[in-house]
Amino acid sequence: MLSHEDLLMLTQWNTPAVYNGWEQITRHDPARECFNLEETTCFTPHMGAMAGYAATVVIQPSDASRASEGSVLWNEYRRYLAATPGPKIVVVQDLDKPNTYGAFFGEVNSNAHKSLGCVGAIADGGVRDLDEMRRSGFVIIARRLCVGHAHAIPLRWGCEVEAFGCAIRPGQLIHADQHGFLAVPPEDEARLLEAAAFMDENERRTLIAAAKNPYGKPPEGVAEDLAQAAEAFSHHAAERYKGKGEWG
Repeated sequence: MLSHEDLLMLTQWNTPAVYNGWEQITRHDPARECFNLEETTCFTPHMGAMAGYAATVVIQPSDASRASEGSVLWNEYRRYLAATPGPKIVVVQDLDKPNTYGAFFGEVNSNAHKSLGCVGAIADGGVRDLDEMRRSGFVIIARRLCVGHAHAIPLRWGCEVEAFGCAIRPGQLIHADQHGFLAVPPEDEARLLEAAAFMDENERRTLIAAAKNPYGKPPEGVAEDLAQAAEAFSHHAAERYKGKGEWG
């Protein structure tokens, strides 16, 4: 696991910037794997990016068959959260998808999860009490807002889940913001911070510097500068990560 300091450093970049570093070091397909394939909505964009380790839970708010077990299930689930190293990001799979009958996260649950060491949540379903959640400082990414909670109790936890078309295992490093999320494979964790920092600097010194055209060059000159910048950008990345990742 990364140190708390490293996780804080990761949050200085948005998730696309972290992705740019990750694609240089991974052997996974960066066009198909390890990030949300469906649209997400971040309801707390003013809070910026979050980084933490996945705590997973499965719900089905439309199903009342286990409602009588609610207190027991909640107690066991909260013990799981308390025993899981943080900082944690809760990833919720809602079995009612594509329908939404109730919210797992609202004012009470966001505050309770924050007290249990969670920095935010990714809920492939509904959330409610938006203003109250924002005031609690809890980052929330979800599919939609909804009014009620129905029978939104934890059914299973600490298991692999699917959220927004992406499989996520408990304990997996997550980086997320208003763009979506990246679920980092364990083998890529150790190099992620260095790769994100290098590729951000590489992009700023080449592509962004050329694209902003501070000298007011004519379009022909800008096009030439961009071509040279793109070549330099690719060269620096290839030199740094040659042989490290299939896609680098």
